[in-house]
Amino acid sequence: MVDQLRIREAYYVEQKSMREIAREQGHSRNTVKKAVESAEPFDYQRKKPVPAPVLGPYKEKLIELVEANHDLPRKQRYTTRKMYEIIREEGYQGAESTVRYFVGQVRKKTQKRRVYLPLDYDPGIDVQMDWGEALVEMAGKEIKVNLFVMRWCYSRQVFVAAYPSGKQECFLDGHVRAFQYFGGLPRRIIYDNLKPAVLKILKGRNRQEQAGFLAFRHHYVIESRYCNPASGHEKGGVENDVGYVRRNFLAGVPGFESYEELNAYLLDQCEQANRRQIFGQPHSVAEAWEEEKQHLRPLPAYAYACCASREARLNGYSQITYETNRYSVPTDQAYPWVTVRAYPFQIEVLYQNQILACHERCYDRDQDIIDPLHYLYLLEQRPGAFEHAQPIRQWRETWDPVYEHLLTHLQQRLPVHRAIREFVQILKLHQTHEADELTQAIKQALACGCAHRDSVILCLHQSQTGDINLPDLDLSHQPQLAAVGNQPLNLAAYDQLLTGGDS
Repeated sequence: MVDQLRIREAYYVEQKSMREIAREQGHSRNTVKKAVESAEPFDYQRKKPVPAPVLGPYKEKLIELVEANHDLPRKQRYTTRKMYEIIREEGYQGAESTVRYFVGQVRKKTQKRRVYLPLDYDPGIDVQMDWGEALVEMAGKEIKVNLFVMRWCYSRQVFVAAYPSGKQECFLDGHVRAFQYFGGLPRRIIYDNLKPAVLKILKGRNRQEQAGFLAFRHHYVIESRYCNPASGHEKGGVENDVGYVRRNFLAGVPGFESYEELNAYLLDQCEQANRRQIFGQPHSVAEAWEEEKQHLRPLPAYAYACCASREARLNGYSQITYETNRYSVPTDQAYPWVTVRAYPFQIEVLYQNQILACHERCYDRDQDIIDPLHYLYLLEQRPGAFEHAQPIRQWRETWDPVYEHLLTHLQQRLPVHRAIREFVQILKLHQTHEADELTQAIKQALACGCAHRDSVILCLHQSQTGDINLPDLDLSHQPQLAAVGNQPLNLAAYDQLLTGGDS
């Protein structure tokens, strides 16, 4: 178009001849003549097709195969690779890449554009849910997190939470957090055919659901609706929001210290996003939400327990194994069989509804997650194993140096095994006191030169009670008592203890 404009300017404005224009601008005189005579811009068109000596004889066959795909079952259509093999058997000697390019051009010309119906939703009825993935930096390490995204169809109010995995307990926990954030329940949730919810796809829209998800729906009395396979457009709203969250909430791979910090950040970003004005909508998300939240169903009296539960047997080291990782249990409560509850971020070990241990959940493999306090009972009985006990060795790498001073102080004053038992008894105070309080009490006891269990307990008690201010007594009505406590001391009275005399 630019070349045609230059030709017309040279002819009509600069009054140059067609021959001169053709010579100066490098065009044929026919092209110059056509540009001068045509007031509308025109595209260049080949008069003859580009010769294709190798592929040419097989183009008609390839076009037939592409057109035949329109009437074949989706899973039994001709692939480009299969088309290449067919014409190669007929004598084609060219490259497969040439066939791929030609087939792609044919498909562009013959393929119909997919169109969709505009949808309109009623307030308080439908929400859509989907998983997404994003990279973040967690405690200095780049990891991939799973994003739980839920979106109301009417107001477009959105909720996002991050999880280490997409397991069922994380899937259900995302729902519970979303319901609490929204302050109510929808009537129906639209999903794709994700594993935490669907056990088997049946005919039509029927699904055999996972038992855990059925129990969850029973608790909240929510209807589930599933998209057709490979039909993500049926919940296109939340699909778009997954991309929106990645581009706007987590651009640039931000860093966080923990999932707790990350989810607090995502919740704040949701608050900001839910005040935005979406292009083409008459109201902001916040304004539409004010209307929609009036139609929400109330939350039940208590939230659903989002955990996977199973029985486990303790090994010889008072540990249970869950997903290849080993978690410690107090040695004084080492029952043969216990119940393990796996929440998204923690592991609980129970015996007859009594919680024996609680650990941060580990998503690595073959790791030992040990609480040193769980082994103090056994160490008190076996002080000879103190130096080589794995829980103590791990703890010594992180505890305050004052503990080493205390241990040395006790070993200098007491026999070896008695010193270790005394030290273990002091460590057991961690079960009832904060680490900072106990560390400060040990420092005070060492400063007094009498560091042992009783003195440490005394220092803890003093730090918790503080100075006691005694009230002033009014003895004006009993003046004879005013001198009590102020009279001079008679130390000679103590000599009677040595002589055995009468008082």
